[in-house]
Amino acid sequence: MRGPLGLGVAAALVLSGLFTGTAHAENLVTNPGFESGLSGWTCSPASGAQAVSSPVHAGSRALAATPTSSDHARCEQTISVRPSTTYTLSAWVRGNYVFLGATGDQVNAQTWASPGSAWTRLTTSFTTGPSTGSVTVYLHGWYGQGTYHADDVELDGGHPAPSPSPSQSPSPGESPSPSPSVPPSPSPSPSASPSPGTPPAGEITFAPYIDITMPTPSLTDAYQATGVKHYTLAFVLGDSTGCNPSWGGTIPIDDPRIINDVRALQARGGQVIVATGGALGPYLEHVCATPAALLAAYKKALDTVGTNHLDVDIEASIDAHKVNTALKQLQDERGTTISYTLRVQGQDYGVDPFSVQILQDAAAKGLEVLVNPMLMNFGHTGNWGEAMVSAAEATLGQMREIWPGKSEAQLKRMLGLTPMIGRNDTGPITTQADARTLLSYAQANHVGRIAFWSVGRDNGGCPDGTLSPTCSGIAQSPYEFTRIFAAYTG
Repeated sequence: MRGPLGLGVAAALVLSGLFTGTAHAENLVTNPGFESGLSGWTCSPASGAQAVSSPVHAGSRALAATPTSSDHARCEQTISVRPSTTYTLSAWVRGNYVFLGATGDQVNAQTWASPGSAWTRLTTSFTTGPSTGSVTVYLHGWYGQGTYHADDVELDGGHPAPSPSPSQSPSPGESPSPSPSVPPSPSPSPSASPSPGTPPAGEITFAPYIDITMPTPSLTDAYQATGVKHYTLAFVLGDSTGCNPSWGGTIPIDDPRIINDVRALQARGGQVIVATGGALGPYLEHVCATPAALLAAYKKALDTVGTNHLDVDIEASIDAHKVNTALKQLQDERGTTISYTLRVQGQDYGVDPFSVQILQDAAAKGLEVLVNPMLMNFGHTGNWGEAMVSAAEATLGQMREIWPGKSEAQLKRMLGLTPMIGRNDTGPITTQADARTLLSYAQANHVGRIAFWSVGRDNGGCPDGTLSPTCSGIAQSPYEFTRIFAAYTG
């Protein structure tokens, strides 16, 4: 979600791997210190990547790259490796949210840090599979988080992998969660898709996002003002220890202010959806290295909050196989309602190509998801309300290809709609009239859910067009958009 989210500075995370040797092989990285500019490296066009003379960690140059609101400034190179071999990857970095990792056949390793102006060494390890011949080593920052620097990248390998054991101990920060003290709220088992206009019992059809890291508005304040009982809580991220769920990456998942607010809403018959991911911060989907670790993190978040509804908001690359494996097991064990909130590429295209791949993998695994395109911040022509409808229709067309065996009614029930009210980050403005246009589309097609970003912005505190996390930027009455969309009942 492109809404601003305040994050504290996270401590560096070091993921330990299987490397046990003491000898060091030669560095396999080409131009590791960027002394030859970007030779050997490929960087995203929008990154503005260059070799700079200051600041540097060693030598005379280092990499500087700048993420934008839609590009995390990735620089990468592909390196030949030997199968069944353990490698250690490291780099010196500085800046806000710098990521280092490697991907390839049976390889997915990543670590990150938020060191600010201090040079910090990131290290991670991986073991290649029996058929792995190359890996892609990469560095990137995080959307809109300023320039990052990297230097002295090293891939040290040549150590035969240890014999596999029946189980692998989790890395630091990835210990299985303790048994939950709060049981999840009951949820109906998955059943056949409902007829149009008849949502199944317990289904949430309207749940606006609320940045729960901010103290106001509270869930109960919003409920008392509007009568709306369901909300999507944004966002659960990994904390400074790694694969441990927290609000915004900094607030404990069991923070009393938040949990007491949720309990008060639930006591009034309300319920919440836990949203992971978002526009900023260390995704659980990144820092949890295995499906089992990610599953444990999801369970801990849901059990602490007391819900069985999960929204996975993806605005960066993820290991779709790992994430969908964890989600499928979660759904099989608990019947969890799962939605994927995804970026829209254009009004006539639908969600972006990587999002399509995530959904294709989910479908192949038999994972049941609600597809929730972010109807915000995409290029368009003509009326904005109609452009949002066009983007929803284009997404529906993509879903027809991914799930060819579903009926039209079933597919529409799998579709969510999430605009950004008022001024969007990249210029479009969602007015009350646009909201009603989208509502009419939802009512006519009986979509699965409506949401919006965000309840904290649903007021007229900045009618001058300001882009703010605490007001919509347009003239409106308090909770006006909440009341408009609350008319939707499925």
